[in-house]
Formats: sequence, structure tokens, C-alpha cells
Amino acid sequence: MAAAEPLSPAEAEALVRTLRGTELRDAGGKGWLRQHECVEKLNMHAILSASAGQEQLLIELLVSHAKIPVLIGELISVEVWKHKVFPVLCRLEDFHPRSTFPIYVVLHHEASIINLLETVFFHKEICESAEDSILDLIDYCHRKLTLLTARSLPAGAIEKASTPNCAYPPPQELQKQAEMMEFEIALKALSVLRFITDQVGSLPLSALTRMLNTHNLPCLLVELVEHCPWSCREAGKFKKFENGTWLVVPLEDQMKMTKLDGQVWLALLNLLLSPECQHKYHFDGFNKSQLLKLRAFLTDVLLDQLPNLVEMQRFLSHLAVAEPAPPKKDLVLEQVPVIWDHILKKNTGKWEAIAKHQVKHAFSPTEEELKLQARRWAQTYSLDMLEVLAPDKPRCPVCGVEAAKRCSRCRNEWYCTRACQVQHWQKHRTACNLLAQASGTAGTL
Repeated sequence: MAAAEPLSPAEAEALVRTLRGTELRDAGGKGWLRQHECVEKLNMHAILSASAGQEQLLIELLVSHAKIPVLIGELISVEVWKHKVFPVLCRLEDFHPRSTFPIYVVLHHEASIINLLETVFFHKEICESAEDSILDLIDYCHRKLTLLTARSLPAGAIEKASTPNCAYPPPQELQKQAEMMEFEIALKALSVLRFITDQVGSLPLSALTRMLNTHNLPCLLVELVEHCPWSCREAGKFKKFENGTWLVVPLEDQMKMTKLDGQVWLALLNLLLSPECQHKYHFDGFNKSQLLKLRAFLTDVLLDQLPNLVEMQRFLSHLAVAEPAPPKKDLVLEQVPVIWDHILKKNTGKWEAIAKHQVKHAFSPTEEELKLQARRWAQTYSLDMLEVLAPDKPRCPVCGVEAAKRCSRCRNEWYCTRACQVQHWQKHRTACNLLAQASGTAGTL
């Protein structure tokens, strides 16, 4: 197998230049799909480049071509589509698509963009290049984290949604899958928010006001520390969500901090200990009582893993006995986010018309169009690339154990035994036929 490699500089620049804002009505159409392919290729390129420490060229391209605001706009556009248009699609009684994978691609677009942003927002220049759209991204992250704190899904349900099989469920099943997909998207949004808080010293005043006062993110992060939605107990076993799957954690490792735990604590450090934030945040009675809840979690084991939290411990000890000065009141004209409201204003009252337009022009492809698009998907999601990006070994969709045998026709699904492959064939058949036809292979199970 040839090693997957990042794009060449010329290829990366061509893809970055191609990024454009799209209309909500065009989601799933041919032009929109080309944009999605660009995002997917850049997403995979960003991960490979970052793992090799060679992401600076992509960072420079995204900044110099002013594409971060474009990506944020597209992120919020597909979020609106998912909340306003997709439910209408699922309610259409006369909509019986040959394949729902084109709809799944639109749902997955949000995850692709937030994953790309998570990879690049580590860099200060990316955060600064977002300009006014940073306010829209902060609001987006707040919406996702609010949903995350309210989540009560069992680990098994989330895991099944995170690794969907290729059997193309009907639209109603896709709706359930989309709800589950929100979990992983919210976790990516948490990382993006933490990277934004790394740059509090260079953020516009409106961004600080939005994070600290409008949304009260410190208290929201305290709720995440308390409820820790990426860990749970199921059937007497303690599980944590890492690298896209729920893993059983041995007793000796249950106190180890995960990457997600670290993101929350680092965001809290940035928002509470930086001078810029302390001058803006209102430490009133409620906020103070919420923040002091953190002291119970600052154990010696946690401090050993993240020594910077010693400063947090000192700050909370001081906060418990002192009365912080009231926040400074700056007389400024405050900017507000506009992307979400602009999309709603432009499309309110048109959701059903948009859904019916997309059913006709995007989500009811002919057999030939499906085969053609399958070839494009096969080129975009190359197996070599996906294997490099996969955090763990593939798992059997039937029993969940590590799988070493791959479907010889489509080479897209993995199984642990022949028995599991036979059992899964009825669900896998449609996807297998489509992918096999796209790659020109033939044969049977």
C-alpha cells in the first residue's frame, strides 16, 4: 500500500482558492458537492500536515486568501440547514430516495468543517484572520456546548451513531444519526473554543464580552467539568470517549486526564486568569458560587497531570475570601454576530420550498448519477488516506471487536470473521454494490 501523503503546495493552493460561500438552497447540488470535496481534501491534508509538523503552508494559504470567514459561514449555513430544512425532508411522505447517502454527505459537511477548523485554529494567525466572524464562531461553539451539557444519551447509542454502517438508512433513521453526530461535533467545538481562548490578549473587545458576559462561558465550562459528558458508567463499566469511540477504562486509569478534560481546564485557565478577562468578567454571587465548585475537582492527581492548575487553585482560594472589583464598563459600540441571523432572515418561510427543491435537484439522483458520484466519493475518500487518518484499528460493525478481514468487493467495510460478514450482508449489500460499481470490481459475497 502506498503511503498517503499531503497535497503538493500547488494542489493545496488550488483547493484553498476554490473555497466559496454557498447558498442554503444549493446544499447537496453539484456545485455544492465540489465545495464539499475541497473541504474534505483540505481536512485530510491538514491532519497529515499537522502530524508531520508541516502545516504552515496551509495556514498561510487560508490566511492570505481570507478563507477562514468563508469556512465559518459555511459551517453555520449547514447548521441552519440541519435544524430547519432536514426535519422537513424527513417529514415528506412522498420522498423515498434510492439512496440517502447524498443527504448524509450534507449532514457530514458540518463535521468536516469543524474538524478542519480544529486542526488549524491552534495557530494565532488563523484566529486573527477570522476577523468579525470570530463572534459567529463563538456563538456556534456556545450553542454546541450548551447541547453537550444537556446530553444524556447512553454510550452505546452514541458509539453506533459515530460509526454508521453503509446500509443507507431511510431519512427518519438519518435524523436519529444526525442527532447522535452532534456529540462529536460538539467535542470538536470545545477544542476550537479552547484555541480561541488561547488568544484572549489579541481578540476584539466584543469577542471577550460575548464569551464572558453574553454567554457566561466560565460557568458553562464548570458544568462540563461537573457532568463530564464524555465519560459514563454502563453495565458496571466505566467508559470514556476518546478518538471517536467509547473505551472501557481500567480502574488504575480512571483518574487520568483525557484530551477533552484538558481542553476544558485550559479554557478555564485562559478565561479566569488572564488580566483582560478578569477586568471584564462579573464575579457576582452566582458566578462566584459556580466557580468555587471547581475546588472539589482540583485533586493532587489532577494537579500532577496539569501543573498549571496550581495557579487556578490559588485564584479560587483568593476568590473564596475576597470580593473582586466590579468589571470595567467600557463605552464602546459592540459588534454582534450576523451570519446566523442573515441566513434565517433570507430563508424564513421558505424551508419547505427549499426542501422540495433539493429533493428534485439534489437528493433524487438516477442510478447513473449515483454511480458517477460514487466514483467521485471514492477519489475523495481514498482508502489509503482513510487508513492513515484512522485513530484505531478498524472494528467489526456486527460485534465491535477489532477486524482484520476486509470486504473484497468494495474494500470499505471490515469484519472479524466470515460469519459476521455474512450476517451483515443484507445491510451492507446496497453500499457494497454502489462502491464496487464505482471502482469497476465485480463478484459476489
